[in-house]
Amino acid sequence: MIVAIMQPYFFPYIGYFQLMKAVDRFVFYDDAQYMKGGWLNRNRILAKGAPCWWTLPVVRDDFRLPINQRFYAKDADSVGSMMNKLREAYRHAPYYAKVSAEVELFLEYSESRVSTYNQWHLDRLARSLGIECEFYLSSQLGIDGALRGQERVLAICDHLGATGYVNSFGGQKLYNPDAFAARGVTLRFIQSLPKAYDQFDNSFVPYLSIVDVLMFNRRTKVSSLFEEYRLFSPMRVCQ
Repeated sequence: MIVAIMQPYFFPYIGYFQLMKAVDRFVFYDDAQYMKGGWLNRNRILAKGAPCWWTLPVVRDDFRLPINQRFYAKDADSVGSMMNKLREAYRHAPYYAKVSAEVELFLEYSESRVSTYNQWHLDRLARSLGIECEFYLSSQLGIDGALRGQERVLAICDHLGATGYVNSFGGQKLYNPDAFAARGVTLRFIQSLPKAYDQFDNSFVPYLSIVDVLMFNRRTKVSSLFEEYRLFSPMRVCQ
């Protein structure tokens, strides 16, 4: 049983979906502290050949609150603004009509809680793209709230009966493979391998939102792009 844990990001890049593809059970870490300036309420799209932020505003509140206690400042104007930005960026893309209709449906979802809203569109996007892992919420697993970092991850792995845990490439310094091995869990990391696709007549810009991938590629091609990653085990990532 292979497990991954990630915060519920906003229309994330393809590597997020590759992580889903690589595991059996995927946990949305919805009770982690909300981090301003991250990927929880924004991502990047392509505008005039360059990356451009695409952001849904969040209501100001206590910075200590977890993701599942923060809310989007979502109304007709903010949704309209985001759709306008998407239209200006992609109106000539080959799959604009289909993808923009899907995105508008997601943006108009009535839920305003950041975690619930993001989980909803991530679940539906994943299913529509053939990803079959099981989804869980960290807040509903009954894990001791005092646990943090590696110990919390290990507790979630124990709870879900994990034999393997996959983390994103950037987390290599956070975990000790020996601590995982002692619990019967193999620690591995995933690295997305960006494969170029046509983005109008521009030089390829990797690591944009999944929205960009969908705008330029038929669904069968997207499925093949999901396979463009590597899994590796560290010798030792921390002392």
